[in-house]
Amino acid sequence: MKVVCVGHSTYDTTLPMDTYPTENVKYRIGKHIECGGGPASNGAYLLAKWGLDVAIASVIGKDYYGDRIIDDFTKIGADTKYLEQREDHYTSSSFIIANMSNGSRTIITSKKNPVRKLASEVDEKADLILIDGEHPETAYEVLEKNPNAVSVLDAGRLNEDTKFLGKKVSYVVCSKDFAEEFSQLKITNPLNIKTLIEIYESLKAYFNTNIIITLEASGSFTKIDDNYEVIPSVKVKAIDSTGAGDIFHGAFTYFIGKQYPLREAIRLASITGAISVTRIGSRYSIPDLAEVLDYDLVI
Repeated sequence: MKVVCVGHSTYDTTLPMDTYPTENVKYRIGKHIECGGGPASNGAYLLAKWGLDVAIASVIGKDYYGDRIIDDFTKIGADTKYLEQREDHYTSSSFIIANMSNGSRTIITSKKNPVRKLASEVDEKADLILIDGEHPETAYEVLEKNPNAVSVLDAGRLNEDTKFLGKKVSYVVCSKDFAEEFSQLKITNPLNIKTLIEIYESLKAYFNTNIIITLEASGSFTKIDDNYEVIPSVKVKAIDSTGAGDIFHGAFTYFIGKQYPLREAIRLASITGAISVTRIGSRYSIPDLAEVLDYDLVI
């Protein structure tokens, strides 16, 4: 099964702390975590780790961080020929404060102006496609070349590109923030099912494809066989939620590509994301596939 992932690549430095820092105070920590990041990139890393034939298409700088990202993907067995290193580009970097007392994370990202299209064409026959809205012209070309592929949009940020690409994919898996901004409605806690249905239907009417709304700790919302459903999340003690959404999207892409029923694909992706938040560092927190399936047997 050939997978093409098109999207943002960054290099993450995670600083684990016992509480959120106070301004103008010096802190010392024992260890920090460095690894590659980015929505479709983290999804690509998971898919390669789980044994699929993955090509990652992204623009990075010809710099230290770019070299490390290529090294990460090479070691996990992903195809890096579309990881485009540019002299006039610097690799995005994210600095993450992980508050281990409650699992929250605060992210500061340094990012150059986005690149809409890679210099080279992604010439792959794909069975699965995962995109995140970065490099939208390349993402569109990949979708157009592979009309029969199962395709997933990690819709974290609402803009004209994600609105356009969302009409071209098999599944729009959108964040709570994306759904609220699109619909101009608020998702409450506890969940108001009537409001969720209204939001879902507004997304469905616009994108005319399968819609899944991720609700963080409250699970995910979708429609299966004419029934609206909340697929609950797995309750764990979170210490670092960095990359959990990316990992969910990567796992969902895997399971839906393997023809799991939609409910099962979402449920297993939720387990994958839940395991990841019990560990530090986005890419290092990705569990093995066997761990997810074994975990599923005991919950």
